Amino acid sequence: MNGKLLLIGAAAAVLAAALAGCEKSGNGGPTKTGLPTATSPKKERIREPAVAGAFYPRDKEPLSKIIDTYLAAAKDHQIKDLRGLISPHAGYRFSGPTAAIGYKQLAGRDIQTVVVLAPTHYASFDGASIPPVDAYRTPLGLIRLSPKAAQLTKTAPFVSNPICQVRRPRWWRQAPKELPPFGKDTPHTWEHSLEVQLPFLQAVLKDFSLVPVVQGNVDPKAAAKALAKYIDDKTFIVASTDLSHFLPYSAANILDRACVKAICRMDIEAMGGHEACGKRPILTLMHIAKSRGWQAKLLDYRNSGDTAGDKSRVVGYAAIAFFAGGKVVPTVAATSPASKPATLPSIYTPEERKFLLDLARKTIAAAVNEKMIPRIDVGSVPKKLTEEKGCFVTLTKGGRLRGCIGYIFPKEPLYKAVAQMTYNAAMKDKRFKPVTKDELDEIHIEVSVLTVPKQLKFTSPEELLLKLRPQIDGVVLRLGSRQSTYLPQVWKQMPDKMVFLTRLSLKAGIDPEAWRKGYVTMLIYQAEAFEEGER
Repeated sequence: MNGKLLLIGAAAAVLAAALAGCEKSGNGGPTKTGLPTATSPKKERIREPAVAGAFYPRDKEPLSKIIDTYLAAAKDHQIKDLRGLISPHAGYRFSGPTAAIGYKQLAGRDIQTVVVLAPTHYASFDGASIPPVDAYRTPLGLIRLSPKAAQLTKTAPFVSNPICQVRRPRWWRQAPKELPPFGKDTPHTWEHSLEVQLPFLQAVLKDFSLVPVVQGNVDPKAAAKALAKYIDDKTFIVASTDLSHFLPYSAANILDRACVKAICRMDIEAMGGHEACGKRPILTLMHIAKSRGWQAKLLDYRNSGDTAGDKSRVVGYAAIAFFAGGKVVPTVAATSPASKPATLPSIYTPEERKFLLDLARKTIAAAVNEKMIPRIDVGSVPKKLTEEKGCFVTLTKGGRLRGCIGYIFPKEPLYKAVAQMTYNAAMKDKRFKPVTKDELDEIHIEVSVLTVPKQLKFTSPEELLLKLRPQIDGVVLRLGSRQSTYLPQVWKQMPDKMVFLTRLSLKAGIDPEAWRKGYVTMLIYQAEAFEEGER
């Protein structure tokens, strides 16, 4: 047998690891020699467990016992026509009670295929990866892959073996599996977010086939469209995710509950503004749910401070069910009609807007080809665009952010600022790789011209919340040398004022509840935003 077994724990654990490395016969049992014979069937490709013994018990009996205990304590919500589930993926002692409430709803249902959508934590790649294996193994046994898995890899953005870079987790040497050579890791080798869902599924469904998906850099809408034709009444979807990470208990509650609210309202735009490690799986499930008129219901929310952790630094967990039938609830807008602001008067003419957008487009083309900002004939610039203004340039691709950089305060003539910020957004936004030539036709440009920020005076958190005007005010938060801002457009994704300010504090790298405590300075400004394709 090739490879070296890692010795972990007591003799029983060593034996378990040894058995996990044996060659497999057609029925999943080890052969006597571990070598193929003339009558041996083709060796099965098994994805062995990576986090058994860490995220959940390594052996069958204690694993079954802890799952049975969680399920026995879980409430049955008796949901009809259950079609999907959002479930957490932390260690069972942290998120197990919440996961059990979700999986309790599956018991006894006629489900033949389960699609598990999981985020990548260790691999960087494009697409949604389905591994070329025959089965997944857990301490509770094998789960065969559905024929749908191989079929799905033939439809973009689903892939089998994507080109990827893998950063092995800190615990990789302790994994209870034969370790692959360096350079042979795949998106599935170490991924816990998919694996931890499987024992719960085995406990409540007994017999089902699996479509295991780890999502990398992928458009959730495109993934949903490709996946939708494989979803029937006996196919179930699990989106694996935790919510906020490592925030104080009260701040986590504010952000997580707003995230859950966006999901349950089927507000895809608002969900895009929230943080969850499984945001892409969530959005993929939401797109499928909206297209089929499914509804969503929160089954349980708690965080690690409620289960087994320190309340000063928690991780959030939710179980959310998706179901068909009943009255279809239409998508709720990010803000109610009563709270929508009046349209601000335009400062710039259509011709001036077009000049700036054309300049931004030329700048991106020059940036990716000549790696420079194009020369601008000052004589061709409308006079109003020579005034000093703060501005931001936002680039999107397929509706997703691709770069956004700007000046809050006036520094130079507006036309120069737009050119410079376009170049920076395309080439220097550290959150993204530089824009390439192949992307030029897919990039969409928005320019926001800012008024000069003015201090917003308030004497209490309540007064601050009262004075803020969603979708009108951009906000600058300052504490010492720390500073962050959100443009007025961000309110569409974060309509809740407390969420907006909590996120703004986090963006500045300070206490997420600093805005409540009276020692921050707030400035507000307005923006005239215009984008390509407007009439």
